[in-house]
Amino acid sequence: MIYRRVGACAALIALLAGCGSSGQEELQQWMTDQRNQTKPQVQPIPEPKKFTPQAYTQEAATDPFSSQKLTEALKRDSSQVSANAALVAPELARRKEPLESFPLDSMSMVGSLVKQGQPVALIKVDNLLYQVRPGNYLGQNYGKITKVGETEVTLREIVQDAGGEWIERTAKLQLQERAK
Repeated sequence: MIYRRVGACAALIALLAGCGSSGQEELQQWMTDQRNQTKPQVQPIPEPKKFTPQAYTQEAATDPFSSQKLTEALKRDSSQVSANAALVAPELARRKEPLESFPLDSMSMVGSLVKQGQPVALIKVDNLLYQVRPGNYLGQNYGKITKVGETEVTLREIVQDAGGEWIERTAKLQLQERAK
């Protein structure tokens, strides 16, 4: 009996819910109104720029893919290689000096003096003291001493640049003041 009443109430509620409007039509109408009221804002496309063709004036120049241009480039490269080889060849042919096995940044100049009328620098490497003169070699870049001053040693080094070419550069080893 109770089950029948509960079942009848449930059926009655379902029937009443089906009769009323669900609000779906109102929602659809509101969305349609909003869509009609909203106007898109489209910016106009700018006019294309006028193209003015240029005349080709390099007809008389050498074709970049010609064998003549390749031959010229190979001659130029071979002359540079021979010039580079001439710069480093004497350095490869001579006997290395003891201070060439240390990098320049591991050395420090600790003093200078004049010995038999010639300037001499005192270079400290691994707690050992060396005397060097102009003409001696320092560092791992074929560094030849060109000048010994009271406060610095000037070197001419031969190094490879980013393109693999051998070039000369100047390096200096400054007098290091003693820390107290």
